[in-house]
Amino acid sequence: MAIEVEKVIEVIVTVGGLPAAIQPDDDIYDAGFSSIRALQLLTELEDEFNVTLPDDKFSLARTPRALSALIQERAS
Repeated sequence: MAIEVEKVIEVIVTVGGLPAAIQPDDDIYDAGFSSIRALQLLTELEDEFNVTLPDDKFSLARTPRALSALIQERAS
């Protein structure tokens, strides 16, 4: 299953209230994402893509592209 970065961005924008103009390599925390929103994002991504994301790897994946790669890795 190929994980589209655009779909990850949609989830990030919805959960975090970030502008839709966020780019694949933008740091979501630099863009205003909070740690509370990160927990909500973790849950939403796990539900949306039917994967379990380890907390330690999730916290290191700070861009939509990195999150997409992590989801792809866990979905394989």
